[in-house]
Amino acid sequence: MPDTPQPARPGTYHAVLAGFLGWTLDAFDFFIVVFLFDTLAHQFGVSKKEIVLTTTATLAMRPIGALLFGLLADRYGRRIPLMANVIYFSVIELMCGFSPNFTVFIILRALFGIGMGGEWGVGASLAMEAAPVRWRGILSGILPERLFDRISAGGDCRKVSLAGVGWRPMFWIGALPALLALYIRTKVPESEAWKQHRARARGRSCASLRESGSASAILSCS
Repeated sequence: MPDTPQPARPGTYHAVLAGFLGWTLDAFDFFIVVFLFDTLAHQFGVSKKEIVLTTTATLAMRPIGALLFGLLADRYGRRIPLMANVIYFSVIELMCGFSPNFTVFIILRALFGIGMGGEWGVGASLAMEAAPVRWRGILSGILPERLFDRISAGGDCRKVSLAGVGWRPMFWIGALPALLALYIRTKVPESEAWKQHRARARGRSCASLRESGSASAILSCS
């Protein structure tokens, strides 16, 4: 007799959408720079090569963000670190639009890389853990596949910038993903997989403490 398909849990669609939107908006912010290479080089009075270096700085900092936010996600759950991550990279993106010179800009782009690295791991974990098992393979392919949509959106931003709006508002628009944190706060449930893992880890820890015979340990686990 075939297995009954696993039903979607309440909040599954919100969790998947939050993960997808977080990564989409994060990558969109990254491609704003890519499509404004010439404009930014002219604005800051530097070569195009130096502007390209800012994308290298962003990518080089991604592992730090993945490690930092990954540790936070394991300790505090997926929702809170994801909200913090979205707010973080949105604020950095907003500040990029106020950069007075190239030095400040490249520092901000490096800091943006921390948020970019953290978003993918936490957002993907939340989405994959919330989704039914039968969806996970498909979703893991769909998320990065939307890259070309982000490139296209970045190209549209370049047209708007060149049309007279200017390059700074492009980064200010990039701060709008901060609103995603409110959506996560109100609609997205915590990962059940994380809660189960946390409960098992706490149970093992309490068992070890009880074996030690410490009165304070027994009280803390009661």
